[in-house]
Formats: sequence, structure tokens, C-alpha cells
Amino acid sequence: MNKWLRKSLFVTISILTFGLVTPSQLINQANAEKINDRDGFETSAPERSFVQANSYLLETEFNREKFMQELIKQAEIQSYQKFGARIKPVIESEFREIILPNIEKAIEETASQFPEDRVKNLTITEQPGYGLSEKIFNIKDSVSGKDIIRFHVRRDNPPQAGYWFNFHYHTYHDDFHTHHELGSIYWDRNTPPKWMS
Repeated sequence: MNKWLRKSLFVTISILTFGLVTPSQLINQANAEKINDRDGFETSAPERSFVQANSYLLETEFNREKFMQELIKQAEIQSYQKFGARIKPVIESEFREIILPNIEKAIEETASQFPEDRVKNLTITEQPGYGLSEKIFNIKDSVSGKDIIRFHVRRDNPPQAGYWFNFHYHTYHDDFHTHHELGSIYWDRNTPPKWMS
């Protein structure tokens, strides 16, 4: 296969499978395919090419900086999805200026505690919570299945102060008990709509 075609295929697959396919899953899948071929079961051409593409994905060098940029981009997308069409236009600029840099810093600080071979396994796991739920997104280790860091937004209504969105996160270090502040954004005196509305 041409080098540029392989690179294009790698980029396409990495974009399409970001966070969904981990290196350990690829190895397990490739091993399962080899066992099936040995046992006389025929693997279809699309499955074979997917396995070949994933094998190439495994052979490429891991770029921590690009991986972290993509993880942070996914965090931003999840946050906007959480806000929904009614809240996002009102708080988007303040979120970008105040909260997003703090989310980036928290993700980078947490990821810096892991060796490179474990950083590869960090994924944004869940859809944001809707309604009144605080959850924006969680980052977990896809191999162990355990959450590493959880990002939340709480609706605060201090007396005579209107509604505020308080952004914070929790980490696995203290079993997700401590609130680590990311910042707050003022909404209005009126009750904000539910998340994802």
C-alpha cells in the first residue's frame, strides 16, 4: 500500500475511533482474527482491512502532545453538548476565557501523573448529564475501566445573587470527594433552563 494512502487511512481511523478503540483492544482483536484464520474461519475483506489498518495504527509512534490536544478538544465538545442550544450562546465566550483553560490545566496535570503507555488509555467516557445533573464528562482509564477525573457544573443560587454555574472537578486521589474549583459564570436572576435543552 502506498505510504500516503496508509497515512491517510491512519488519520481517518484515528479520527473516527478516538477514544473508542484502545491499543489493547486492537491487539486483542488482531489476536482473535489470527486465531479465527488458523481455525479455518474466513474473515471478510472489510474486517481484514480494518484489522490491517488497526495494526498499522499500533505501529505508529505515540504523540503525547497531539493526543492531549485531541482529548481537550473532545472535552470542549462535550461541554458545549452539555450546555445545549439555550445556555451555550449565553455563556460560551466566558466559558472559553475562564473555564476551558482551567479544564485544560486540570487534564494536563492529571495526565502528567501517568507514564506515556498509560496516557494512551485515557478516554472521555460518557455523554453529559442532562436535566439537573452536574456531570459534564469523565475521563477514565479504558484498560482498568476506572474513572480518573470527573468534571461537573453545579447550578448555585446564593440569596439575592441570582444563578451561577459553578464548574469544578473531582479526582480519584481522594475517591472523588474534594471539589477542585475551575470557576463560576453568572447566568441571570431567572432560573436557567435544564441542561441539554
